[in-house]
Amino acid sequence: MKGGGGGAVGPAKRRWRGLAIGVLFLVILSMLVPLAFLLGLHNGFHSPGFVPLQHNSHSGDRTKHVDNLVRKLSPTRPKDILKRFAHEAKNETSSTDATRKNQQKKGIPIHPRVVLQPLSNRNINRDSGKTGMERGVDENVGLCELKYGSYCIWHEENREDMKDSTVKKLKDQLFVARAYFPSVAKRPSLNKLSRELKQNIQELERVLSESTADSDLPPGIEKKSKRMRAAIAKAKSVTADCNNVDKKLRQIFDLTEDEANFHMKQSAFLYQLAVQTMPRSHHCLSMKLTVEYFRDKSFDEGLTEKYSDPTLQHYVIFSGNVIASSVVINSTVMHAKDSTNQVFHVLTDGQNYYAMKHWFLRNTFRDAVVQVLNIEHLILDYSDKTTVSHLNSPLEFRVSFYNSGNAQAMHNRTQYISIFSHSHYLLPEIFKNLQKVVVLDDDVVVRQDLSTLWNLNMGQKVMGAVQICSVRLGQLKSYLGESSFNKNSCLWMSGLNLINLVRWRELGISENYWKLAKKMSMKEESTVLASMLTFQDLIYALDSEWIVSGLGHDYGISIQNIKKAAVLHYNGNMKPWLELGIRKYKVYWKKFINRKNQYLNECNVNP
Repeated sequence: MKGGGGGAVGPAKRRWRGLAIGVLFLVILSMLVPLAFLLGLHNGFHSPGFVPLQHNSHSGDRTKHVDNLVRKLSPTRPKDILKRFAHEAKNETSSTDATRKNQQKKGIPIHPRVVLQPLSNRNINRDSGKTGMERGVDENVGLCELKYGSYCIWHEENREDMKDSTVKKLKDQLFVARAYFPSVAKRPSLNKLSRELKQNIQELERVLSESTADSDLPPGIEKKSKRMRAAIAKAKSVTADCNNVDKKLRQIFDLTEDEANFHMKQSAFLYQLAVQTMPRSHHCLSMKLTVEYFRDKSFDEGLTEKYSDPTLQHYVIFSGNVIASSVVINSTVMHAKDSTNQVFHVLTDGQNYYAMKHWFLRNTFRDAVVQVLNIEHLILDYSDKTTVSHLNSPLEFRVSFYNSGNAQAMHNRTQYISIFSHSHYLLPEIFKNLQKVVVLDDDVVVRQDLSTLWNLNMGQKVMGAVQICSVRLGQLKSYLGESSFNKNSCLWMSGLNLINLVRWRELGISENYWKLAKKMSMKEESTVLASMLTFQDLIYALDSEWIVSGLGHDYGISIQNIKKAAVLHYNGNMKPWLELGIRKYKVYWKKFINRKNQYLNECNVNP
């Protein structure tokens, strides 16, 4: 029995020994944590009033988070295309730099580099470099527009006053005081200044830990700021350790620049998201009209003979936006001298077909006739000839002429162009009985009678369009490759286009376009180039007073030009039906909306 009792004591002692070791470890750990805190290892834990200079990882993490969101939510492209673009850009940059150096030695003028980007699929670029603070405001605006497009124009026009400026000023004072304090504290002869600086730093730290806005600041904060300003002035007057001060101030600069870059990317991403997203009220309207269409028992009247009558004036609109297409038709009809011979063909997709159908059945436009077609059903009939699978609205691109030596000149030479999409090349097949049509984009407003267009003699030309001679095909040669083209040919714009379908069929325009598009891999950047090459020397130049473009991105269009124009084109990202639209131009668009319409009121459609 004794032996058995003695054997049970050993394990009990070992258990007590283990508990004693664990308690001793906890005691030591409880002593080390405060010690580590006092030694300055707490920099990662800071009060909400300020950010420590030693850690810049937060802005980097947030930037990575935004970049991840951009990659997920922004329109995507095939990986091989992105890789090829990156490889081409790298090669172009290296070759361009070498060419510039040689040209500078020989005295040859340097031509600006051309950047062609689609507005709809423009991703927000990530920039790991620094934009030099020593450059002027104009240059920064130019570089911003090259990088972010029309967001920079919108940002400059909608700039707000700085909020909580006092809090920001106090943070700046705190950063500067911290930069000078170590140098002052090392010198025994400056104990008084050291104590004064330390006291002011502690006071501002306490204030900023409790205040994040100017409204939270306690009374008498101006006196504290004044005392801090005086202490900093004294610290600057003494000889300091320049290396330490320089290091601290550079940390401030890097932190501020990282924050600015993060907020710029975040704002540009939200801007692109707002531009590419249909407003909730418009989605509500589309859904409500679709439901009402199936509840209603009314059908089309017998007007099919007008749809294919070549003696009438036929207008074609590609759109998935009920309100936008309605404004185009209403503005055209309201300014027409005779609307009885006007026929409108709205080509839409399956998602919006029934909403469009019900809207134009329930709304009349004087004596004009409106036909709504589902292009997806039509494409099924021509699937053997095309590779189009859905509605493609007119494409919009931004062409920037970038010269690193003169960013302001580049800012002045950024052009926004709109061009036909794949769907437009189905026109001869869809309207086999028609000889001539006018194609209107859904972001235009008509302000004059368009009947004189039908009397134009275009000769052997296929299409009448307004040309932009500030951009020529020769300036896009890096994108065109080895294709044969006239380098002096001007670019043309969609928006208002008179098309001779008879001549189109004779020359096989659609077939030529599909061959070029297939050769150029069918990517959107090549769509504009294939269209330009297809219609090379086949454009009848319309007078510039027929249409004024840029109301969706240019704040500087004169009222005189707007009043003289027959058509206003809101090309660009800031469409008139969006909250981001340019307010002073919206008035020309809003007047053609019936605000008393029941469906518009129910869905709160208030442009």
